[in-house]
Amino acid sequence: MNMQTLNQLEQLEQELEFTGFTNEDALQLGNLIVQYAKENNAAIAVHIERGRVPVFTHLMEGTSEENYVWLFRKKRIVDHYNRSSAYIEARFTGSGTTHAEGSLLSPGDYQAVGGALPIRVKGVGVVGSVTVGGLTGELDHAYAVEGVRRFLSGK
Repeated sequence: MNMQTLNQLEQLEQELEFTGFTNEDALQLGNLIVQYAKENNAAIAVHIERGRVPVFTHLMEGTSEENYVWLFRKKRIVDHYNRSSAYIEARFTGSGTTHAEGSLLSPGDYQAVGGALPIRVKGVGVVGSVTVGGLTGELDHAYAVEGVRRFLSGK
């Protein structure tokens, strides 16, 4: 698995900073991620929260209830650490363990697998999360990142 380094993941989180984030922004961001998946013939589930309140959820044809459950396992990692799930996964892997083995959090509720990003607003901090599921952790992460990049470049 070609995992990004902690430094790369940290830099990425700083790069993907928002100037603000509204419910309307969540709708646009969610739709951009779904559009990107369609362009790549992928079936994904997307979940976006603002202040821990769901403001966008969409499961494309070909996804399942299992994908829905995984969205929340990854999203809770962002809620707990204020870091991307890929960053937390890499941090534990880098210290020779896994999140499931090395943390006190229940693996049934928390999975440090790529796909969930914090929504960080400049001067405010983390105000929510965007989570993608349905593919591999690495691809879920890449889809979330691409969606945020498209959103930020369009604003």
